[in-house]
Amino acid sequence: MKKTFSYPKNKINVLLLENIDPLAKKQFCEEGYSVKSISSALSDEELMHEIQTVSILGIRSKTQLSSEVIQASKKLLAIGAFCIGTNQIDIKAAALRGIPVFNAPYSNTRSVVELMVGEILMLSRKVFDRSRALHTGIWDKSAAGCHELRGKRLGIIGYGNIGSQLSILAENLGMEVIYYDIADKLSLGNARSCKTMKELLESADIVTVHVDGRDGNKHLMGKKEFALMKKNAIFLNASRGFVVDVDALANAVSQKKIAGCAVDVFPSEPKANGAGFKSPLQGLPNTILTPHIGAGTIEAQQNIARYVSSKLIHFVNTGGTTLSIGFPEIQLSEVQQVHRLIHIHRNVPGVLAKINNLFAKNKINIEGQYLKTNEYIGYVITDVNRKYGREVMQQLREMKETIRVRVLY
Repeated sequence: MKKTFSYPKNKINVLLLENIDPLAKKQFCEEGYSVKSISSALSDEELMHEIQTVSILGIRSKTQLSSEVIQASKKLLAIGAFCIGTNQIDIKAAALRGIPVFNAPYSNTRSVVELMVGEILMLSRKVFDRSRALHTGIWDKSAAGCHELRGKRLGIIGYGNIGSQLSILAENLGMEVIYYDIADKLSLGNARSCKTMKELLESADIVTVHVDGRDGNKHLMGKKEFALMKKNAIFLNASRGFVVDVDALANAVSQKKIAGCAVDVFPSEPKANGAGFKSPLQGLPNTILTPHIGAGTIEAQQNIARYVSSKLIHFVNTGGTTLSIGFPEIQLSEVQQVHRLIHIHRNVPGVLAKINNLFAKNKINIEGQYLKTNEYIGYVITDVNRKYGREVMQQLREMKETIRVRVLY
């Protein structure tokens, strides 16, 4: 059996949703894939229709990939989340179908941090309120309630990629940094860890949230937490919308329990640009609302597009799954003078032995083999010599533990 690829590259159909940067489409097209782009998210019904012939699906944060949608796919090889989070994807359902998920956990860090620094400056000086007043003809030059950042204490909840980078820039502005994280994290610069979130909230002049989308973080900041903050403190959220009880935040600002806020993410967000939006935070004093633009820079979107599309192409071409989500990670080089057989199976004992016995029975020489497993699935990559019959592939597919079999080269 001799093939250059398991199937022609122009039969690999890519669907890109939510206005993913054109660089991703360019990279897929240069690889020879067929690409379709849609600027908005799709409903479950629309996506279940579109996904029928799709090999690679690229989404951002608004598309919801439920188990039902994933089950509706017939040819889906991989999913690309062109963003940081993957909570919009049923990762387990994807893994059980043999579909790895790739995201961009670091590509937009700088853009988010710069937005946060800018908003901290604007809130500390009440710039938006003064600008709005001047647009209506009111001159207000008062320094009341306006402060320098130098010497102020920034409290960071969640000291991951973004939180730690914000910490560095804040110190460069002369701020003192404290942080709270449920995991032990190495402090950068002079940042100091707090033992509890309560300790941070009571002592910080500025509080920012940078946590992930796990269910346990829902309403991490609510009425009780805002009550702990200083009266002249400001609050910022650019992590996940459901992390904050928006009604409690609106009450804290309107009742002057805190001095202002900036919010970039919301519990419910429109699926497309131009759609209507309502929030109890609208119209409040010293409040900056932005439409989920933390990663909204050309640089960040290009970095994300470049990184995720490269990961997807590498998986299709080599089977490599390094830095995938919910899938066994194997780092692989390009195939050289061999056939590479990919076998994804339910993680039960004895599968590798069955695969190798099958190869031995068919007198197939193994040039190299790689195995990784997780809680749900096993991922076996086998490089074999070029002499084997079609019945081998059929026998692999007929194994009761098999989820998917694919041939590379």
